[in-house]
Amino acid sequence: MGKRNEQLHLGAFIYYSGHHHFGWRHPESGAEGLFDFKFYKKLAQTAERGKFDMMFLADLLYVRGVEDSASGMLEPVQLLAALSTVTEKLGLTATVSTTYNEPYNVARKFASLDHLSEGRAGWNIVTSQLDVEAFNYGKDKHPEHGLRYEMAREFVEVVTRLWDTWEDHALVIDREAGIFADGSKVKEVEYKGQWYSTKGALNVPRPPQGYPVLIQAGSSGPGQDFAAAFGEVIFTAQQSLEAAQAFYRSVKGKLASYGRSSGSMKIMPGLSPIIGATEEEAQRKYKELQALIPSSMIVGMLSAMLNFDLSGYPVEGQLPEIPDPVEATNGMKSRVQLIMDMARNEQLSIKELGGRLLGARGHMQFVGTYEQLADFMQLWFEEYGCDGFNIMPPVLPGNLDEFVDHVVPILQQRGLFRTEYAGSTLREHLGLARPGLRHFQASHERAKEAAGAADNAWNGLIGQEAVGTAEAGSAG
Repeated sequence: MGKRNEQLHLGAFIYYSGHHHFGWRHPESGAEGLFDFKFYKKLAQTAERGKFDMMFLADLLYVRGVEDSASGMLEPVQLLAALSTVTEKLGLTATVSTTYNEPYNVARKFASLDHLSEGRAGWNIVTSQLDVEAFNYGKDKHPEHGLRYEMAREFVEVVTRLWDTWEDHALVIDREAGIFADGSKVKEVEYKGQWYSTKGALNVPRPPQGYPVLIQAGSSGPGQDFAAAFGEVIFTAQQSLEAAQAFYRSVKGKLASYGRSSGSMKIMPGLSPIIGATEEEAQRKYKELQALIPSSMIVGMLSAMLNFDLSGYPVEGQLPEIPDPVEATNGMKSRVQLIMDMARNEQLSIKELGGRLLGARGHMQFVGTYEQLADFMQLWFEEYGCDGFNIMPPVLPGNLDEFVDHVVPILQQRGLFRTEYAGSTLREHLGLARPGLRHFQASHERAKEAAGAADNAWNGLIGQEAVGTAEAGSAG
């Protein structure tokens, strides 16, 4: 394995009391603390003790299955603002949907979080997935997949312009002269697009990081284009090194057309580790978790994801032929494609496939020893399958402690991961440049003309300084 000049990056992805769908039933899960600040305080401080780049919070805009599934979530930006007071270095990343928010509100929330945390905020940009989310916001149905990405592009355009309305040194606070801020350094945005418009300045000064780190999780065709335009960290699901390498080449290969360098983006696939001191211990833990899955849940879950009724098919048999399941879904198209690939390539039965998905939600599930996991991570990193990983503990809080106590030291001994934080902001952790100011009054139409094509309208979204980012550093 060849050496890379940079070290890998780690995110602690927090989802309910663990990423195993039925991990909440495990006797060591912290399910009772899901709406208790102390639960998240412990997780954040564990991740910081492990020198993780960031803590990554999911968000869902609906609740269902409350009888047999962990359900309901605290609003993530508010939670991270509270966690900023009990951490010092850990990046704080929240998932916020572009489909069911307004740009001004999102710009204000993340600018505030970046100030409160002294430059540790990150925004995971999602477009949401389901009609049930639309119903909660008074809509008749969820927007079509491609349309959601068109709207999201415009949404992020507006948000980043709002973050630029205050220059870095606009605040003066000269009591004697009676000048609070330099008015020449606070400019209004006047933007009218197809989906969003705004006129005025943000009421929060420019974030310490310039922009909070922009994170994106789509792996479909539109998702990859969206990521190449402005994603600085890409969160993806891959089931093999070969697939991870192909995704890595594909997305990073698109960056040059947006005026960006390879180092301006970090790709971090999800990894759910079930680990132990021995292989036998790891296998025992895996079997204990899988035994918590009711067979009835498997068929219902797969039927919903594939938009195809599997109730009449034997669970020990393989998936039947399903016509165009990727086209049929209006949700996560890349995840449906991954499910179909897993089923066909590994010849999995319906029961096996469902068990894999409920165990790690389609992400890589690793079962083995601490050393074996470190070997796996080193291979993917050094063979350019990723720039790091979003660690998805199956049961929280214990599995995060186990990773920090037993796997992080191995990675540190091998020189693959930091032993101390070198900086204070999330951008510094990730090796990402601080964006410069954009042109305030350039219209949506003129931006398109300057780029030469509609897809290139989003060039420079992370600022001219980011274009020159050195190759050291990466995101996902």
